[in-house]
Amino acid sequence: MSGIFDPALFADAAIDAETRARNEALIAAARAAPDRWRFTADELRAARRAGFSPFRLERPSPRAGMLAAPGVGGRPDVPLRVIPPRDGPPRGAYLYIHGGGWMLNSADSQDERLEQLADRTGLVCVSVEYRLAPEHPYPAGPDDCETAALWLTGAGASRFGVERLFIGGESAGAHLAAVTLLRLRDRHGMTPFRGANLVCGAFDLGLTPSMRAQEVPLVLARRDTEAFVARFLQNGEDVRDPDVSPLYGDLAGMPPALFSCGTRDGLLDDTLFMAARWAAAGSQAELSLWPGGAHFFQGIHMPLAERSNREMDEWLKRMCDR
Repeated sequence: MSGIFDPALFADAAIDAETRARNEALIAAARAAPDRWRFTADELRAARRAGFSPFRLERPSPRAGMLAAPGVGGRPDVPLRVIPPRDGPPRGAYLYIHGGGWMLNSADSQDERLEQLADRTGLVCVSVEYRLAPEHPYPAGPDDCETAALWLTGAGASRFGVERLFIGGESAGAHLAAVTLLRLRDRHGMTPFRGANLVCGAFDLGLTPSMRAQEVPLVLARRDTEAFVARFLQNGEDVRDPDVSPLYGDLAGMPPALFSCGTRDGLLDDTLFMAARWAAAGSQAELSLWPGGAHFFQGIHMPLAERSNREMDEWLKRMCDR
């Protein structure tokens, strides 16, 4: 990670016209929409499946299959959605953890994007169907991701015939990916992943300064993050516990990571702080900042998204070749 941020990345002048127009449309749509927090979790999930969301609605992949990671220690089995590359055997496997504030979306939410990633990188994508809050609050989601990762490092790797393993996700999914890496190292003495693709992650559930200041409803405002966290953490958990907020963890021995975030994302500081702590712990960190990008703009139809997604795929290919 470079030791100097270019201030020009954060300037209004750095935002291209199309991104600026898209942001204005997103804010206008959010202000015109009903208050999302009047609805139940099931109603919010149904609305998102019906396309009422700033994010593109992706078609199910015709080549997706389902497996299950066996639960251990009384935990339930964890469903896994598997999307192989179109051509040839996989070069490795990518454990993908979806976002959605720990309460929305599912393992098939990003099928088209995972097809694209699989075809560009040669990695078989394994998407985790973890249990969602508020019905299943912490630690259910992290437990399921840990179960999935343990399976992939053992029987899963053998099943796919691969040795190169990667992990990633966006927003709450990036949070769960970081927690999973810490759990594998601290609970199992394992550091099996060659790279982590962490996109606009929520790494401090006590809220970083940029999130506290985010009052504008550009996909994700402070009120939204507070509501998501309140549904995820229901038993007075310490927000500085690294299993809750991985920003506070010992990050020594973590794999190389690509941290991607838009400069208009309320979770910008989470990415800046986590990338800095990752590097300070002696782990390789690459930081990719996108002028004007809203929260998880990579899931919105716009040129900025394609450029960021392609960069991630190229990074994964490079890590796979190492």
